[in-house]
Amino acid sequence: PGVYYVTICTQDRTQHFGRIVNEEMQLSEVGLIVAEEWNKSVEMRPNVATDAWVVMPDHLHLIFEILYKEDSKSNRMPRKSKLTANASKHWGGVTVGSIVGQYKRACTVRIKTAGYVDFAWQSRFYERVINTDIALSKARRYVVDNPKNWCLDVNRPNGLYR
Repeated sequence: PGVYYVTICTQDRTQHFGRIVNEEMQLSEVGLIVAEEWNKSVEMRPNVATDAWVVMPDHLHLIFEILYKEDSKSNRMPRKSKLTANASKHWGGVTVGSIVGQYKRACTVRIKTAGYVDFAWQSRFYERVINTDIALSKARRYVVDNPKNWCLDVNRPNGLYR
């Protein structure tokens, strides 16, 4: 259990998910699939609560919490962490790796079935545990502001994305 910040990228940072127009993300058909599958992924896991997330042209950022089973009826992020020192509580066997792996598989099947046979994910993903309210606020702000900060991304080759 815990709150996680995750970034998942496309292979070679290929822009399959859409484009930024006037600092707003415009989803492509593939981007819509990715967004729908994230919503489905959270709906089918009662012990996972989504917080902030955004689909970008070549990646997505997710903030979510894996809840203890006893807390799983709520689909809201708690203001304070619900984690306790009681290690005997059961958390349902859900891991960040299993969530991301199943999500990527579901997206890939739908995307390739829709005819986008050249689509692929980067093999790994970035994950960070969020364990303070300040860290959560900063991560949320980064996610929300990501589309308007797209043009400032130093990791993008110049001229490739606009």
